[in-house]
Amino acid sequence: MSRTPTDDGRADRYPLGRRAVVAALLADAGDLLVVTGLGAPAWDATAAGDRDLTFPLWGAMGGAVSMGLGLALARPEDRVLVLTGDGELLMGLGSLSTVGHQQPANLAVVVLDNERYGETGGQRTHTARHTDLAGVAAACGWPSTWTVRDEAGAAELPARLWDTAGPRLVVVKVAAANEPLVMPPRDGVWLKERFRRALLDQP
Repeated sequence: MSRTPTDDGRADRYPLGRRAVVAALLADAGDLLVVTGLGAPAWDATAAGDRDLTFPLWGAMGGAVSMGLGLALARPEDRVLVLTGDGELLMGLGSLSTVGHQQPANLAVVVLDNERYGETGGQRTHTARHTDLAGVAAACGWPSTWTVRDEAGAAELPARLWDTAGPRLVVVKVAAANEPLVMPPRDGVWLKERFRRALLDQP
């Protein structure tokens, strides 16, 4: 089945704002372990509230899902959420195949897809044309994948995310709009130690 390339302005017409979507997902985070891809997903998670059990990637583009996978395998009793963007995930597509092979039931990935490389000037990513990230994950063996495009889908996402078989990947189509920067701490070593201590319940 062929897909028709989309026009340049489609992402500007999506009704969902990324920051509101992330705030709803993290509203009752509790002991949820969160890994964010570099750039806007990290700013969005921090805007929802900086927390010890959130590990924001300041670099390592393409590594968010792999890091989340390792965490999910090491901590099978904990829920692990990866918040990332379409550009970041496109750089690490092979991780979807590895997750499909490992099948960690406690892993969820939410892709905030604005069809743009937000950190380098807003150039269109491949999701603006032919690439369906939910479809790629499904082809790699993920049991639960879907795409959210409207308020109704976003409203049911926080509950539905954990009510489906894992691993699960959800693409949320969000508007290509710039949000105010809300940055997490910039010291990578400190962030690692903070996350480790919180994970191991150490003072």
